[in-house]
Amino acid sequence: MRTSNPQEPARPAVRGGWRRIGAAAVGTAALVLAGFGAAGPANAAPAAKATATSSKVTWSPACSTPAKGQMACKALRVTGGTTAFQKANAHADAVTPKAADAATPSGYGPSNLQSAYGLTSAAASNGSGETIAIVDAYNDPNAEADLAKYRSYYGLSACTTANGCFKKVSQTGSTTSLPSSDAGWSEEISLDVDMASAICPNCNILLVEATSATMANLGKAVNEAVTLGAKYVSNSYGGSESSSDTTYDTSYFNHPGVAITVSAGDSGYGAEYPAASKYVTSVGGTALSTSSNSRGWTESVWETSSTEGTGSGCSSYDAKPTWQTDTGCSKRTIADVSAVADPATGVSVYDSYGVTAGWYTFGGTSASSPIIAGVYALGGTPSSSSYPASFPYASAGTSALNDVTSGSNGSCGSSYLCTAKSGYDGPTGWGTPEGVSAFTG
Repeated sequence: MRTSNPQEPARPAVRGGWRRIGAAAVGTAALVLAGFGAAGPANAAPAAKATATSSKVTWSPACSTPAKGQMACKALRVTGGTTAFQKANAHADAVTPKAADAATPSGYGPSNLQSAYGLTSAAASNGSGETIAIVDAYNDPNAEADLAKYRSYYGLSACTTANGCFKKVSQTGSTTSLPSSDAGWSEEISLDVDMASAICPNCNILLVEATSATMANLGKAVNEAVTLGAKYVSNSYGGSESSSDTTYDTSYFNHPGVAITVSAGDSGYGAEYPAASKYVTSVGGTALSTSSNSRGWTESVWETSSTEGTGSGCSSYDAKPTWQTDTGCSKRTIADVSAVADPATGVSVYDSYGVTAGWYTFGGTSASSPIIAGVYALGGTPSSSSYPASFPYASAGTSALNDVTSGSNGSCGSSYLCTAKSGYDGPTGWGTPEGVSAFTG
């Protein structure tokens, strides 16, 4: 059985130039989080009304409601309750954790995620020289410092501007003329860079910050990431579909040889863009818990209510890619694959801009997109003419993917578009990673 204890034994990091051997690490404790600090920066996202899960975990969207014509970030910050990580540690330690402060992690860390997805060996040995790009809106002034806290705590080697591992640029590639700072999107950025680190600790990280959250600016940031050499580009945002989407496809997402991942959405059943782009890997979300089965983990579709859960559905505008063969949707179907996204089974993140500096637990398909980008990076550079969104389809129905067969994310007449089935389904696609073989090509 694969090791599934949520506690993370520390192992020393080894670093030498571009080659870094990151090992998941650490700790025992399981305390939740503090709220916003007394004095936040301009553009701090207002605290949204928290919603509750059946396990009494509460959370709020990290970002404020977007203005018309802008994309929404998909990060959900846990504000109270007892997470799956805490429950498992409470059982192991015979202690009942309380939502107290942000002193220590209350969500899954690198070794948990690597264990859940069969990546422990690949994460230790693969990824050196590969660059994962994170595309988000606005500036996180603390991005590098917060990333250093995360990586140090979990025993991952340093990833800094000085050692060439970390780079932050604007959508035009400038390292000095950056967008205005925003507290909500800074939480999104912290989540994204931490998840890229958790899955591929030997990878370099390129953070590309768009001037605003319009599709045009975010799209330009995607293009800049590719121009700067990234072969894996994660996008944790989305919005309503429109008749302009096929134009956006051509302008921003048609990059053969680049694995572009996009969050499927957090509002339950229904299609979003750019997850609906035929050129990207659309990433759905699951609830992830430890189990006594041979895998050591179990997953189901993430759904809290009819309006809170992973996105999925049938695009109104984007054509179905040639590798997608489901028959219930004549156009592009969302999603392709999936990974953990339920805030109640969320991931640990370190953040300090606009909040009490410390550890927070996050969920949303904002977590699953950079996780899958990291898996692609562990799998190695895609061939120059390939569309990596097609790779998991070549492994459909094999042991290279964990088939998620329970749960739904809304009402669609029990169709596979919103209900987990054996094989392909909308909410989880072909399933979650079991190693890297389904993400190479």
